[in-house]
Amino acid sequence: MSLLTNVMDHSLDDGYAEAAARRGSDGGRGLPTALRAKLGLAAALLLAAAVVTIGAAQAQISAPTLAKERQQLIDRIQKESSDADALQKNVDTLRDAVGTKQRDVLEKHGGDKADLVALLAGATAVRGPGVKLVVDDAKQTKQSGGGGPRESSGFSDTGRVRDRDMQRIVNGLWQSGAEAIAVNGQRLTALSAIRAAGDAILVDNKPLVPPYTVLAVGDGQRLSSAFQSSADGQYLRVLQQNYGVRSNISAQGEVRLPAAPSLIVRTAKPQGKGTS
Repeated sequence: MSLLTNVMDHSLDDGYAEAAARRGSDGGRGLPTALRAKLGLAAALLLAAAVVTIGAAQAQISAPTLAKERQQLIDRIQKESSDADALQKNVDTLRDAVGTKQRDVLEKHGGDKADLVALLAGATAVRGPGVKLVVDDAKQTKQSGGGGPRESSGFSDTGRVRDRDMQRIVNGLWQSGAEAIAVNGQRLTALSAIRAAGDAILVDNKPLVPPYTVLAVGDGQRLSSAFQSSADGQYLRVLQQNYGVRSNISAQGEVRLPAAPSLIVRTAKPQGKGTS
């Protein structure tokens, strides 16, 4: 019983009692916990506000410098673009001058067949009766599961006109009796090339945009009939039926073809005075 009585009388250890008494005596001199937390939060907010203020001030100070550098960059880009346009214009002028001189030389040294040489070389603009053939992509891309003339050429079976299609069309017109041909205003010569760059068709490295208008000088009715009856005309008809490629050919009383923009003589040499 004496043990129980002692535990009940001394429930709080003497050391804990002494510490509690000391904290109680110092309570009047310290700050409450809640007040210390509020003061710490206020100090943090003041520090954050100071950092934001300083950053805004620095941004305001550096803004004119950034704006000046940006304007200088814009001015430089505009100047370089203007210089590039001027150089391209100069190149075009020189190319036209070279083409004119080459055409003059072909006409001068063509002898009795000067006109024919100039015509075959594409050195002069021509006009006369002929045909107008317009070829365009299908309205919607189509998939064909039944095979077709392009199945083995590596092209997908779609309704887009390809460079090989244009090659066959142009070759068919030449074989049908065309004397001169132009595609979208690009005069074709013996050195012309029809190629592809992605989905674009290039004629002498100049991209064309559909619809493709092919003008050919020749006997209009005869040229139209001969082309449609040829293997290449049949090829174009299959493209219409299987792939939805649109085309229309008509005889014209007069078509006008420009001269080739540039002629390059690769192997021909002028005749010497003692040669026949």
